[in-house]
Amino acid sequence: MLRRKLLRTFRRYMAQFISMIIMICLGVGVFLGFNMEWYSLEKDTSYIFDETGFADYRIYSENGFSAEDLEAVRKIPGVTDATRFLTVNTSVKDSADVIAIAVTENDSVSGTYLVEGEPYDETSEDGFWLSDQYAAKNDIAVGDTLTLTYKTLTVEGTVRGLIKASEFLICVPDETQMMPDYNTYGFAYLSPVMLTKIIPAIFRNFIGDNLYYQINVKSGLSKAEMISAVDAALGKTLLVLSKAETVSWSEAQGEIEEGKTMGSILPVLFLAIAILTMVTTMHRITASEKTQIGTLKALGFRDSRILRHYSSYALFIGLTGSVLGIGLGYLLGWYIMNPGSAMGTYIDMPRWTLYVPRFCWVVLVAMNAALTGIGYLSVKKMLQGTAADALRPYTPKNMKHLGLEETKAFKKLNFGTKWNLRDILRHKARSFMTLFGIIGCMILLVGGLGMKDTADNFIQSFFDEAICYETKVNLDSENTGNEKAAELADELQGDWSALSSVQLEDKGVGLEIYHVPHDLVRFVDRDMNFVDLSDDGAYICDRLAREFGLAVGSSITFSPYGSDDIYTAPVVGVLRSMSESITMSDAAAEKLGIDFKINTIYTNAPEIPESEFILNSQTKKALMDSFDSFMELMNVMIALLSLAAIVLSLVVLYNLGIMSYTERYREMATLKVVGFKDRKIASLLISQNLWLTVIGILIGLPAGFGVLKYLLNALASEYEMKLTIGPLTYLVSILLTFLVSLGVGLLVARKNRKIDMVAALKTEE
Repeated sequence: MLRRKLLRTFRRYMAQFISMIIMICLGVGVFLGFNMEWYSLEKDTSYIFDETGFADYRIYSENGFSAEDLEAVRKIPGVTDATRFLTVNTSVKDSADVIAIAVTENDSVSGTYLVEGEPYDETSEDGFWLSDQYAAKNDIAVGDTLTLTYKTLTVEGTVRGLIKASEFLICVPDETQMMPDYNTYGFAYLSPVMLTKIIPAIFRNFIGDNLYYQINVKSGLSKAEMISAVDAALGKTLLVLSKAETVSWSEAQGEIEEGKTMGSILPVLFLAIAILTMVTTMHRITASEKTQIGTLKALGFRDSRILRHYSSYALFIGLTGSVLGIGLGYLLGWYIMNPGSAMGTYIDMPRWTLYVPRFCWVVLVAMNAALTGIGYLSVKKMLQGTAADALRPYTPKNMKHLGLEETKAFKKLNFGTKWNLRDILRHKARSFMTLFGIIGCMILLVGGLGMKDTADNFIQSFFDEAICYETKVNLDSENTGNEKAAELADELQGDWSALSSVQLEDKGVGLEIYHVPHDLVRFVDRDMNFVDLSDDGAYICDRLAREFGLAVGSSITFSPYGSDDIYTAPVVGVLRSMSESITMSDAAAEKLGIDFKINTIYTNAPEIPESEFILNSQTKKALMDSFDSFMELMNVMIALLSLAAIVLSLVVLYNLGIMSYTERYREMATLKVVGFKDRKIASLLISQNLWLTVIGILIGLPAGFGVLKYLLNALASEYEMKLTIGPLTYLVSILLTFLVSLGVGLLVARKNRKIDMVAALKTEE
């Protein structure tokens, strides 16, 4: 009997049950998908870091390291392994492509992950181990010949294997490029033996065995301990960077932290709305079923059996929604985390396995238990008293007259306004849920569209307006000299810079010295206004200003690595920058007595001449192509947020609209009896929905702004973007939310045509 009743009840409340299942599905799907994304990324990146022996520290020296230096580092207590390491950018012959060449003496530290072909061989005399991503984009296979050029030297070898490497997990030439472009930039490993054969023609200033300017170290020591130990072991101050200061590690960890942040906001919003909707809806359904519950009790069914019967509705809804949500979560996780996705373009990993954090399963079990408990408590309240008490129809609580109703202003209101105000106050839970759903919709729309506005403004300011050159030329600063570099810049009618690393307190940051007479490189302050570099001091990036509590008028003290010199400069401005850096003009640097080497030229020259002093060049077009990939990823996220907002508002508003219609069924029947037309009753239903929509929009606009500001600080602080939301974003968000609310209101209002006045009014009040 109860099984047949179960089916009949499902058919009767099909709209509410389906809407609740959809809400739980969405909540679980978003919750699992977002948490699956960061956890899978953490697991999969850890796999390649472990497989390739990603180094914990990198020690740098402009003069190179000898075998004795490496042995001294290996003897440091706490160092488990180390290798000398070298990277240098080369050009592909007869092409504008750039290949970063890497050499390691020990493949177990900062080594390779073989995808196809032969394993890395430290004794190979003519072999390249090439990035499989670059090979795929450029139709290169194992056994092909690869010819690279470095300055005036040509190096030819055979592709022995296709690899991945944690050192190039995010394969970008520098911090100005957001996304990898394997069509034009890749990496390759070659052996120390092959390096020895070609080294005399490349590094003429190196003497003897000092061919490597980097030692990569695996160690559990803290950075302070490592710096102290290295300085003592090698007898000089050197630049030591932890893995957290490398692009591969920091960007991967940044993506993981961003995923955790997103997983703690959007999924919580969806789950909260799903659970609150369940609470409200189950209470209303059991209230509507009060007579049925009383009948079962009068027929002799025990309270425990009735409780199990009605609790099974909540359990079924929770389990069905959870199962569908798990499927949705895996789809969402795979959509984000697969080799062909935007994430696959950004991070080059060998394994893309999806993992679910354990706490997610605990949350799902707890959520289903809570949903079942909601159903249980809703029915238990209806079973209080005797069977006769249970048989009486559910009567909403009596409303007390509010002081507002006695005012002259209230009495002047029309009937519809008074009726809707009383109904909102009478059904606070339903009204709150409607408001909550609209606010959630506005937060998602304003946040998603505002993210695009912010990114567009960032790209326009930094790359359309601040980058006024067409080509960036990288020089061999060791062999060029500042006088020759300045002559090359004049020949190319370009500006130049000297980029190096310095120590600010205990932090490694960039020192950027510019000479920009042609205004090809421009600088933006915190308000995104362009400023000219003053010769009276240094500029710091926004991140350093916040981290060290610096402002205009403060002083900074820094020291170049490998030198005992210490420089102090006044802070004359704060800039927005792509990198953590100190910026100054060449005149300001000369006043401080800083010894710098020009290593970059910015030019609009149509052709770059071949020169032994030029390492390679990078076009602005290649840089902008990487931003197109970045914006594709951004647009996907915005589309998902907008779709989620619309689905959220549709499901919540429709479910609550049906609930409102059910609760006011007798009232609308009464209105029809006294002569109200269907159109007038429909306007009453729609107007209340629109009132709540307007209130939700007014609250949702600043809430969306606040959430976006938080996400921007949490997810994109490294880009130093300025929060920007255009008028069109506000307008589109308001119109979409309003139209969804109006559409749902019209859909629900049409039901009043089917009201059976006699059936509705014959029950006992």
